Amino acid sequence: MKKIVLAGFLSVFLMTACKKDDRTAEKSLEEQKLEFQARQLDIEKQKLAIEKEKLVYEAQKKVDSISESKKSQAAAASNSKPKVIRETRTVYRDRGSNSNSGGGTYADNGNSSSQGTTQKKKGWSKAAKGTAIGAVGGAAVGAIVAKKNRGLGAVIGGVVGGATGYTIGRAGDRKDGRVQPRN
Repeated sequence: MKKIVLAGFLSVFLMTACKKDDRTAEKSLEEQKLEFQARQLDIEKQKLAIEKEKLVYEAQKKVDSISESKKSQAAAASNSKPKVIRETRTVYRDRGSNSNSGGGTYADNGNSSSQGTTQKKKGWSKAAKGTAIGAVGGAAVGAIVAKKNRGLGAVIGGVVGGATGYTIGRAGDRKDGRVQPRN
């Protein structure tokens, strides 16, 4: 009899213990569902915040593009108006001034030539250097590019390179004052 009572008591105890585990398992499952839904809500909030930032960015981009177009239109309008030059002044270079020398003579630039003449520049001009470099470089490129007739390619390349080098060098001489600028 003791065994039967003990077995019954033990079975009741086991049954109540199993029911508690089911309840806790059910609660934890419910809690997991709630946590999952809370995470989904957070993700949706983040998506909405990103969309809001995109809209703000697009609006700012639109405002910036409008302001840029207004600036470019204003610049185009100001550039299209002709500018009137009211006064011109001629400046002579490589010549000493009369007022600074005191005696009315030009300053001596290191040569013993007569007064009133300008100093002649020595060495190759930029036009000559450009012609030589352009002709040699153009001939080399022309010979490399022309596969069938390298001599003709070198001649054509030399002429084109020399002309280009001369043009660039002459512009440099004008900037330096070696040659009179175009009118």
